[in-house]
Amino acid sequence: MRLTGIVWDAEEELSVNQLRQLMLEELRRRNFADTTVRTYLHSVAHFSQYFRRPPDQLGPEDIRKYQAALFTTFKFSPNTVILRLAALRFFYIHVLKRGWSIAETPYPKKVRHLPGVLSQEEVARLIEAADTPFHRILLMTMYATGARRAEAAHLKVGDIDSKRMVVHIREGKGGRDRDVMLSPKLLDELRIYWRGLRRKPKEWLFPGNRWHTSSHPVTTKVLWSACQIAAERAGLDSRRIHPHTLRHCFATHLLEAGADLRTIQILLGHRDLEVTTVYLHLSQRHLSATASPLDGLTFSSPGGHKHSS
Repeated sequence: MRLTGIVWDAEEELSVNQLRQLMLEELRRRNFADTTVRTYLHSVAHFSQYFRRPPDQLGPEDIRKYQAALFTTFKFSPNTVILRLAALRFFYIHVLKRGWSIAETPYPKKVRHLPGVLSQEEVARLIEAADTPFHRILLMTMYATGARRAEAAHLKVGDIDSKRMVVHIREGKGGRDRDVMLSPKLLDELRIYWRGLRRKPKEWLFPGNRWHTSSHPVTTKVLWSACQIAAERAGLDSRRIHPHTLRHCFATHLLEAGADLRTIQILLGHRDLEVTTVYLHLSQRHLSATASPLDGLTFSSPGGHKHSS
């Protein structure tokens, strides 16, 4: 279902703009990430558009109907619905200064799927299949550092510390900084990339625009495109590969190489070790090292058939 814009009279339009500005200010003064700010603003706008009324004129019954529509009409996943409800909860509590009943607006149960990962050979195929040198270095950087796509896009020239052989990742998820290893192979590739730039950037490692000369960093959409194009060229397009896939591969391959979970947690910037344990389910080494209890059973004959004399 596609929603079109709403037309209100001048007084209502001013009110909606004021509400948006108030919400933006409340989000900013809590130092929410830019992606969260955009998502929350979009979620409240979508809620308003669905009913074709300003959001401050909508109440608990409208929220209940909207929550149902997110599943039945828009076919959103439970995790997406939870995010939409979180945005509405923020809007009603911090902008409208109204109460919010968890009993009347229960969050749906989260669905946890195991992420898809590629083998090291498949990752190599993906990187080699990049359609441009710029896309190639983006893919290589995401895999070598385990950075989220926004973290990789916002790397600065000074974040590559070749003396200590670390990459500084600034203001990751939750506003936390962290350091990850700088692969010698990645450093060599970054130097080749650097020599090929028409204009050497002063701030952003991966500047935007087609000539990579912008004063702004590359957008995260470019990283998405790099993955999609390379996956298709490598014959891996059926695997639903996206930038976060390379982050999952980074963690899983480290675990298979013998790194401990605590180290991987720090490298990924996870606050909770439980989040990192998902990679135990993906590690071929850990799965293969554990025998099935079936292997401990003894059967009188294969196939379960008794042989007659």
